[in-house]
Order: sequence, then C-alpha cells, then structure tokens
Amino acid sequence: MTRQRLIPLIVATALFMENMDSTVIATSLPAIAADIGTSPLTLKLAITSYLLSLAVFIPASGWTADRFGARIVFALAVSVFMVGSIGCAISGSVTDFVFARILQGMGGAMMTPVGRLVLLRTIDKSALVNAMTWVTVPALIGPVVGPPLGGFITTYLSWHWIFLINIPIGLVGIFMALKFIDPIRGETSERFDLKGLVLAGVGLAGIAFGLSVAGLNLLPWSVVAALVGIGSISMTLYVFHSRRTGSPVLDFSMLRLATLRAALIGGFMFRLGIGALPFLLPLLMQVGFGLSPFQSGLVTFGSAVGAMGMKTLAARIIRTFGFRNMMTVNAVVSAFFLAACALFTATTPLLLILIVLVVGGFFRSLEFTAINTVAYAEVEPAQMSRATTLVSVNQQLAVSAGVAVGAASVESTLWLNHATELSATVFAPAFLVVAAISAASAYFFWQMPDDAGHEISGRQALAVSSRKGAAKTAELAASETTEEARDQRLG
Repeated sequence: MTRQRLIPLIVATALFMENMDSTVIATSLPAIAADIGTSPLTLKLAITSYLLSLAVFIPASGWTADRFGARIVFALAVSVFMVGSIGCAISGSVTDFVFARILQGMGGAMMTPVGRLVLLRTIDKSALVNAMTWVTVPALIGPVVGPPLGGFITTYLSWHWIFLINIPIGLVGIFMALKFIDPIRGETSERFDLKGLVLAGVGLAGIAFGLSVAGLNLLPWSVVAALVGIGSISMTLYVFHSRRTGSPVLDFSMLRLATLRAALIGGFMFRLGIGALPFLLPLLMQVGFGLSPFQSGLVTFGSAVGAMGMKTLAARIIRTFGFRNMMTVNAVVSAFFLAACALFTATTPLLLILIVLVVGGFFRSLEFTAINTVAYAEVEPAQMSRATTLVSVNQQLAVSAGVAVGAASVESTLWLNHATELSATVFAPAFLVVAAISAASAYFFWQMPDDAGHEISGRQALAVSSRKGAAKTAELAASETTEEARDQRLG
C-alpha cells in the first residue's frame, strides 16, 4: 500500500472510532441507563459532557502538536480515548460514566485536528484530494454504522462491548502511527496562550453545549439561552484578546485566505444542514414509520454506500470541473436530496428511500471531501496547525447547530399544529429548513477565485497541458497555412 493511502487510513481509524462511538451510545442509552440505575434523560449528560470536553480542548490541539510533535500527540490522543472507553465500560454510576466520557472527549479533541495535521504535513498537496477521500469515507461511515451496530450489540450481547470494541481498533491505530508516521514538529515554539484557551474554551463550551441540549428538553430554555449567551460573550472577548497576542489558540486572521474563509463559512452552513440528517432520519424511521432501531439503522446505511462509491471518482470530478464550480453546484444538488427526505411517508417503498439516500450520500461525501481539502489550499506549512484547529472547531459547532436547528424545527411544527406527540408529518418542514440552509452555502463557495485549489486538484496542470496542446495546434495550423500559400505562389 502506498504512503498516500496508508497515512490517511491510519488517521481514519481514529476518526472512525470517534464518529461511531458518538452515534452508538445514542442507540444504547436506555439499556445503559437501566443497568446503572438511572434514567435515559439523566444519562444524556454523558453525550453533552463529551461535547463539552471536545469544545474546551480542541483549541489547544494545534499548539500541542507543534510543541511535542504530531505523531506522538496523535498516538497519545488515541490512548486517552481508549482509556476513556474502558472507563465507560466499567462504569457503575452516572458520575463514573460522565467522567469517563469527559476523558474520551479530551482524547477526541486531539485526535481529529492532530490527525488532519499529520495528513497535511505528510502528504503532498497534489495528492491531497485522494488522501482526504480516504479519510472522509470512514468518518462518514461511523455515524451511519453506529445505530445498527449499537442496536445489535445491545440486543444480542451487552452494552459494555460498545466501548470495548474501540480497544483493538485503537491499538492498531497507535502501532501504525508510531511505525509509519514521521516525527514532524512545528517550525516555531510559541508561548502557549492560556488566557485565550480559557476564553475560547468557555465560549465554545457554552455555545456547543447550549446548542446541543436545545430542543432535547434536558434543560429549561432560560438555561439554554444563558449558556449560549455566556458562550457568545466569552467568544467576543476572545476575539478582542486574539488581536493583541502573537500566538492565539484560534487565529481568526487566517480568514483573509479566500479558500479557507469559504470552507469555514460555507462549510458551516453545509454541515449544519447535513448534520441534522443523522438526528432527523432515525426519528422519522422509528417514531414516524414504526421501524425498530436496527431496521432504521440498516436503511440509513445507504448514505455510507453512496459515500464509498464516491471515493474513486472525487479526484477526477474536482480536477475536471474545479473546486469553485463543483462545490457551488454540488451544494445545491446535495441539498435537493436532503429536501427529498421531506417527501418520505409510511407508504414510500423502502427501496426508493434507499436509492435517495445512496445517491444523496454520494454527493454529500463529494462535497465534504472538497470542503476538507480546499480549506488548506492557500495555507502555508507553518500555519497548518492553526488552520486545522479552526476547521475542527468549525465542524464541531456546525454539527451542534445542525441538531439544534433540526430539533427546533420539529418543535415549532408541533407547536403550530397544536400537537403533543411526534408523527411522520412533523418532520417534513425540518428537512426543508435544513436543506435550504445547506443550499445557501453555494453562495460562499461561488465567492472563491475561479482558480481556487488548482494546485491541489491538478486542474492547473490540466489547464497548462490544454494550453500547450492549443499552442501546438495553432503552430501546425500556421505551418499548414504557410505551406498552402507557398503552393499557391508556386502554382
């Protein structure tokens, strides 16, 4: 296996663990709650505490990787995540479980951005599209495989195995990382911005935590609003602080790069819409259509099939059409298939639902690959760690916002219809709302330069080759014209 494929797969093992773990636990929450003697509602603290831990520690990932080396930090992050997984498996109370999830969050906060940093510092930019494709597919499969796998393990084995299956995957990832990833460190040794970490951590934690619990009836709306408000104030204070320090944990000055700005703003809107899908679709299948968790998980697996079908074509499609053109059009196409879910009813054939999810999964995965790649098109090597931190924070907030918007749309429909119980009809407006938000991302992708990411996609080389071909054709045509004129004079 070539290095361009091996390194992405090593990074993908960590992303797969993290993404699958986050979705598996949602399926098995009732069984875990019953076993440790608490209610599923109380145990939702395990999910929110994990998100809280992610939000707090992600900003520190870039500096840590530069200071100690991305390879060792990545391996240690996987180790911490594994220890947290073991802690979850042996938990006997809510307190134990929440602390174990916080530990998992600390590991996850480092795994994702540092893993992406390993990729960027190891793989040549010309091979980055293919590399991101190999990373994206497992990351997309995790949330889709999670529900049926969690349902199967909880039903036929024991919920403890949900967390223990991370151990062999993590051990393989650590071994491969230490063996094949070069020990590359950052070029500068800047002072750690502790004040910035506190402000950004409180800000991101308040916003992410508040958005995550919004619509779940876990906390009163006044508390949710206070969390988001405190988080927003703290983030505002951080923005002023970041302008006065030379090494901010979140460097917003990088937004001057057109491709990174489009990937962050447009990517946030696209992810917000798509991020609501894993929340809305299983509810529609189970509550609206009466399917079991295992059955609904098998249906939604179609998205992963589409994602896997994309991996061999992504680089060719991007090289042919360019990042700007492809991302603009594909954002609208992806949103169309997301909106199509609003037409699903209890009488819709499952085969038709599966086709929509497979085709939609193809286009969504293509867009994710492009967003994750073009973000680094203009980033200098010395700034890669800061860029990966920004991208990871952006992704985390987008997913939390997607769940919040999806939940708020369903709650609003219930209120407008004066209904008290969920039914299949209340989900349609939510799908249309999040689809519209995803489609709006096309505007920001269109704002990129026409040649955005040509160096990465290979389109620049294709254009040069075309120009050379055109020049050669013109030269031959001129030669033929000269020969014809000479023949006419001789005649």
